[in-house]
Formats: sequence, structure tokens, C-alpha cells
Amino acid sequence: MKNVLIFVVGLTLAALLSWVARGRYEIRGIDPTEATTALPSVVSEVPVPAEPPAVIDPTEALVSVEVLAAIAPVPEEPSPAEPAKVRPPSREPDVPRPIIVPVKGVAASSILDTFDQGRGDHRHEAIDIMAPRGTPVIAADDGVVKKLFTSVAGGLTIYEFDPDERFCYYYAHLNRYASGLHEGQQIRRGQIIGYVGTTGNASRDSPHLHFSLIRLDPEKRWWKGTYVNPYPLFADSKSP
Repeated sequence: MKNVLIFVVGLTLAALLSWVARGRYEIRGIDPTEATTALPSVVSEVPVPAEPPAVIDPTEALVSVEVLAAIAPVPEEPSPAEPAKVRPPSREPDVPRPIIVPVKGVAASSILDTFDQGRGDHRHEAIDIMAPRGTPVIAADDGVVKKLFTSVAGGLTIYEFDPDERFCYYYAHLNRYASGLHEGQQIRRGQIIGYVGTTGNASRDSPHLHFSLIRLDPEKRWWKGTYVNPYPLFADSKSP
């Protein structure tokens, strides 16, 4: 009896297993009789998942960016426009610098051209600017006091060189010098350098400034220079 029971259970299990197997194959659409040969084919047709994407190291990415930046051409920044260089106006060597009337308060229109007038046996070669005694004498131009000298003819005098040392301004018949004036002193146009007088051979009743413009020779010797008429230079000027 026991053996019969075991046999029945075995048949039942076999039938159950057969039924389960048949159901699985039918679901997959596979003939149970071909299960042995079909299974490998089915397995081979299952898509193989692709390899996971490689993870990029952030440090390597930064290096790549730096390399690309080094290789890529860097656009040149526009250079700022250079300011135009201003050149001082050129002047011919023989052309004097602009000057002002060297006696304070005297208008150019009141001055007479006495450059070519005779003085004894020689030409005057200067402009006499009439003014009351003690009227301030001012520098006709920027420059340097080259010589302070007292002579028989000119009396108390000043020799001033212009900044280029091409011309000398000569002031004569001064009553006195401005306080502190000395040789080698830098002076500015319009600066008081002395006072109108009658020293030297000037008439005592006609105080005036004897003013000359001398073109210097290459050795800067004013006593060997050439006298130039300063009168035309006063035409457009007025003393302060």
C-alpha cells in the first residue's frame, strides 16, 4: 500500500512539473519539444546592456579646459590710442621771440621808431622809450640776467639772454636795479628788473629806457652781435 501511494505521488508530481514547464514555454512562444535547442538561441538574442559611461575625473576636465585655453588664440586687446605729441612751433634761427614793451604802462602806439636815427657819428640801433623817472622797467621776455654793467655811455645797464641764447636784450640808462637782481638770475616776461632813469650819457631832463635787441654770434658775445630793430615786435604788444 505504501508503494502504491508513493507511485501515485510521483506521477502527480511528474504531471505537475510537465504542466508548469509547458506553461512557461507557451508564454515565451517556444515549442516544449524544442526547448533543448531553442533556449541557447533565446539567451543569445537577449540584448546585452551597454557598458556604463565612463566617469570623467573633474581634475582631468579642468586640465583639458586649461590646455584648450592655452592652444586657442587669445584675441589681442586694442591698445589705447597714444596721445598726439604736440611739437612746439618751429622758429627760424634769425627770427626773434615775441616780446612786450619793456616799460610798465607804456603802449606800443606811443613809441617812436628811433632805430635808424643818427647819434653823432653812428646809428642809434635802439629804441628810446620815454617814461617818468622811476617807472618800472620790466623784462621783455623770459630769460636769464647775463651781465649787470655800468658804462660811460649806457650808465646802469642789464644784458639779458633769451631762453634759446640766440638774442640778447639790452636795457640802459636805468636809475637803479630791482632789489635783489643779480647775474645768472632767471627772470620772467613782465617781471620788474629796474627803473627808468638818466644814467650814462642820457639827458638829465629826458628820462627814458634805451632798449636794444642783439642777435648773438656763435660765441655768445653780445658786443660782437648784430643789432636788430625791435620796433616791429612792439606793434601787437602792450606792456602790462
